[in-house]
Amino acid sequence: MSAIMQASIQMELSEPASALLKPDMTAQTAVQTLVGAGQVQDALKLLARLLPKRYAVAWLCQCARDQVLDPEDKAGASLAEKWVREPNESNRRAAFEFASAGGYKSAGAWVAAAAGWSGGSLAPASQETAVPPADHLTACAVVAAINMLAALVIDKFEARRASFIEPALNLLNAGGSATGGT
Repeated sequence: MSAIMQASIQMELSEPASALLKPDMTAQTAVQTLVGAGQVQDALKLLARLLPKRYAVAWLCQCARDQVLDPEDKAGASLAEKWVREPNESNRRAAFEFASAGGYKSAGAWVAAAAGWSGGSLAPASQETAVPPADHLTACAVVAAINMLAALVIDKFEARRASFIEPALNLLNAGGSATGGT
């Protein structure tokens, strides 16, 4: 099964969006096809899953950087950016714990969750038994955060959400194959 078809299943794309996808499409073509058909939410889901995790979080951080954020949102974005620059367990754990402490209620918590769910364990640090996140959770957090960032200007939500996609399309090529890996 192609990476595009697998990602569309994992991210639970709508039936109309899934019907537009072909197994031989490039990742960039698949996302552009969905955007062109007005399936922006599904395009975001597919894009977030097809990008390697570090690229997806970097893209999200870029989107957040261009927004007027409150201190909590800035803190979450800062933790995610730190993980992008240095993707080690300490930085991932700090982002995960920030998102958990915030109850996933703010854009900053979701930006941090994108990094926090990129690997490692979702169990408390004191627990010996690791609980690895599902491979597509980073993409889910990226989509949630993008939607929250777009909603910062609610009357321009659709246009803002679509505009966030453009800068990430080039990352699909730079990221190599559509694996969704680290």
